[in-house]
Amino acid sequence: MRQVVSAMKISTNLERIADQSVTIARRAKHLNNRPAVREVALLEPAYRLAVVIFHDSMSTFADGDCELSRTLKLKDRELDAVTRDISEKLVARATVDSELVPSYVDLILVARVLERIGDHATNIAEDCFWRDQAADIRHTYGPKKEY
Repeated sequence: MRQVVSAMKISTNLERIADQSVTIARRAKHLNNRPAVREVALLEPAYRLAVVIFHDSMSTFADGDCELSRTLKLKDRELDAVTRDISEKLVARATVDSELVPSYVDLILVARVLERIGDHATNIAEDCFWRDQAADIRHTYGPKKEY
């Protein structure tokens, strides 16, 4: 029964990740219709970390790697910190280059979407752990730091 419930929950998270990917594509389309901004490079660390978290969550699903699933919450917190830093830098840039504010807003929104992808991927890993170990690890990482 845990297998069935877990599969249902995982499919919902995968659907949300797909929705977030559509949001990134829409924001990229907006960015492509405006002058290029070099700050797009700020997204690279968040993108790479979100991809690692997603890939690892898929490994936990396919391989039942419970030890790997335990590591993803900390990676997700790292992604949260990276996206906070990106947002702060882009807000600071927006005060200097007001004509580029629409592009900076799009970049901030993409960073937030990458953060949400990390959250959903972490949920997948936690559900896989529950499926395989019958234990809930969602709240076993200590208090989450406030923004």
